[in-house]
Amino acid sequence: MTTHIPLLTLPERLLANPALAVLFPIAIGAGLGYSTSPKKTQRDYMALKQPPFRPPPWVFGPVWTALYGMMGYASYRAWTTGTSSFSPSTVALAKQGATLYTIQLGLNQLFMPLFFSYGRPLAACIDIVALTGVVAYLIKVWSQVDRVAGWLLAPYLAWLCFATYLSVSIGFLNNWDFSDKEVHQPPSTKSVGTKYVNEKPERKKGL
Repeated sequence: MTTHIPLLTLPERLLANPALAVLFPIAIGAGLGYSTSPKKTQRDYMALKQPPFRPPPWVFGPVWTALYGMMGYASYRAWTTGTSSFSPSTVALAKQGATLYTIQLGLNQLFMPLFFSYGRPLAACIDIVALTGVVAYLIKVWSQVDRVAGWLLAPYLAWLCFATYLSVSIGFLNNWDFSDKEVHQPPSTKSVGTKYVNEKPERKKGL
């Protein structure tokens, strides 16, 4: 059973302040996304053999932004509700959850570099399975502190389950090897209907 570990827990100011609690995960998620070259990541993603129900690349940005915001607000509610309680057990659960929350953020940030930058789908799948387990346990812990916080994390858990399906399926369909799947094509050669991050509209050529 995980307990509160101060060295593995975010500073209190990132949990007790609603604005910081919401913006912090959004900021680190966006920072990681742009540091891994979003256009190249999307092209490499489209070059892989895909399972059924694969969403288009543009979906991931808005979905993750919403999920990061919701998990941040959940952390604020659970922390402030729990640490202000007169019940020692509730305070302990809030702090235990804060450690789990911090651990899951770390696991979350490992996935994209493993899957795309280093092309290690097996390691990425192990990471996302562990992440899903930690988030499920976090929901169990924080739901005992604040039910709303638990429900705010429910869409995150559902998305992680879907993302695990995608990751394992893509790894299996591509023989767990992405080394020959990287592409370096210009935007003009992309699939019809696909739009990449920060892509500017193409100018029509004159007659």
